[in-house]
Amino acid sequence: MRTIHLLDPRLANQIAAGEVVERPASVVKELLENALDAGASQIQVDVEQGGVRLVRVRDNGGGIRQQELPLALSRHATSKIHEAEDLEAIGSLGFRGEALAAISSVSRLTLTSCSGDEGAASVRVEGRDMAPVIQPAAHPQGTTVEMRDLFFNTPARRRFLRTEKTEFGHLEEVFRRIALSEFGTGFQLSHNQKVTLQLLAARDAAARAQRVARLCGAAFIEQSVPVDVEASGLRLHGWVGLPTFSRAQADLQYFYVNGRVIRDKVVNHAVRQAYSDVMYHGRHAAYVLFLELDPALVDVNVHPTKHEVRFREQRMVHDFLFRALHREVAALKPGQAPAPEVRAVERPLSLADTPQQSAMTLAPPRSAEAWRRPLELQDGAAQAAHYGALLGATGAPPAPLPMGLEPAAPQASGADELPLGFALGQLHGIYILAQNHAGLVLVDMHAAHERITYEQLKQSWHDERVRSQPLLVPVSMAVSSREADFAEQQPEVFARLGFIIERVGPESLSVREVPALLRGADVEALVRDVLSDLVVEGRSARIDQQLDELLSSMACHGSVRANRRLTLEEMNSLLRQMEATERSGQCNHGRPTWMQLSMKELDRLFLRGR
Repeated sequence: MRTIHLLDPRLANQIAAGEVVERPASVVKELLENALDAGASQIQVDVEQGGVRLVRVRDNGGGIRQQELPLALSRHATSKIHEAEDLEAIGSLGFRGEALAAISSVSRLTLTSCSGDEGAASVRVEGRDMAPVIQPAAHPQGTTVEMRDLFFNTPARRRFLRTEKTEFGHLEEVFRRIALSEFGTGFQLSHNQKVTLQLLAARDAAARAQRVARLCGAAFIEQSVPVDVEASGLRLHGWVGLPTFSRAQADLQYFYVNGRVIRDKVVNHAVRQAYSDVMYHGRHAAYVLFLELDPALVDVNVHPTKHEVRFREQRMVHDFLFRALHREVAALKPGQAPAPEVRAVERPLSLADTPQQSAMTLAPPRSAEAWRRPLELQDGAAQAAHYGALLGATGAPPAPLPMGLEPAAPQASGADELPLGFALGQLHGIYILAQNHAGLVLVDMHAAHERITYEQLKQSWHDERVRSQPLLVPVSMAVSSREADFAEQQPEVFARLGFIIERVGPESLSVREVPALLRGADVEALVRDVLSDLVVEGRSARIDQQLDELLSSMACHGSVRANRRLTLEEMNSLLRQMEATERSGQCNHGRPTWMQLSMKELDRLFLRGR
């Protein structure tokens, strides 16, 4: 048996560095956070060979006093907290006091600073030596940290680094995330003596949007809407992308808590729920969002890299994020959000692309009032029979067709002021062609009518609440004693969801009534899932999910089908209702319902102006 002994301080520092310094990007993150905590308004980052050979971060912040320079390179030395109570409300990005010590233990590091009230000085530390050497220096107000030859004294870790291009890609992403968090600070990034990003301080809304466009792409800022919601001491602001601007990967998701970029399961779940009814399956939302709250309500001392946080009131934060984003997504009606544009136009159309017999339905122009008449799809008897077959014998008379399609109140008297304009005709019985002030509007009539029907069905169901239906033969099921106790002690929870459940044994339950619309579902599996959710999380969304899926299916069956010829009055009635319906930009499955071709794009197709 080997004897127990204390680790050598140099070895302990190198082990601790493994938690903080993974690659050059980790160094840049720590140094940028220190510069922002110092109150810098201008930060310059210079790197060479992807950051492996050199990382230099210069700022014009408050600086460090000469006598404190050696102490700044010691482990657990910081000016940001002093007492245990300070950990309960951390307002700075850094606070552990490990970054500079960890970086200096695996590189050659020089720290030069001037605090303003005395001359500048520099301190140098080289790897295992760890003996600081102080000397006078010339430096303006602020601090420069220069790190050279990362992992020069730990060859095993250096072999894990990737190519220069890969390492710089990680470093640039870290720089991008931090530059998005501090609009009031100017940033510059140079790689191998070449400036790759130059960002001026953004003082107003237009300048902030311009920085977001520079870092996230002009397409994002064009296909997103600003958000600014405040309630219960929480504030959420930033930009959320349209559902049609979804991504195959979650690579355009930036979320900040009090200026700190984080990854959190509570946040991710709230965002997914807010987009659940409009996002195509397998796609990811795009957003740049900032959450501000009392520092005492969030614990950032969870992980050494500080990428994760823990909210003290997780349910409150989740519900606030969900409600705020759900309202913003629901309000994305035509005219209240950027128009989705056709992006894939590869070549001008030719006569060879046109069918011999056009299926476009054209009619003489009508008055604006005539174009706002309701869209009548079926007579009342057919509607009742159709929905009676879908709902089955629920003990209640079949409801009339909930979509109704009464004409929406006109938003304006002229076509130029209507977001979707007025219909011109119908193409192949599938698409509606309309003209608005911007150019040509293309509408998938089935997808659009499906969304209108779905929203009306949801509202009708919400107003009537959940109806229960007795089972002809009660379903008996074996559960754990904990689940049986829960079901027996809180029957009102299940009653609100439409279930009547009785305990018939120590580990047995009997299901006697289920939600009327879900009577055809697997009752036992559904009750088990609901029980699991309620016992673990205190709530369950499975009933709502099942109901939404059924209502979506009903809306699909009850909507106008492809190849159905519509009159101009019917087409314009559909356009007006799209303008008045929430989430009408996407169908129930997340696909877009309309697209915009601007006059500029049309001119480009026909080579006009060349």
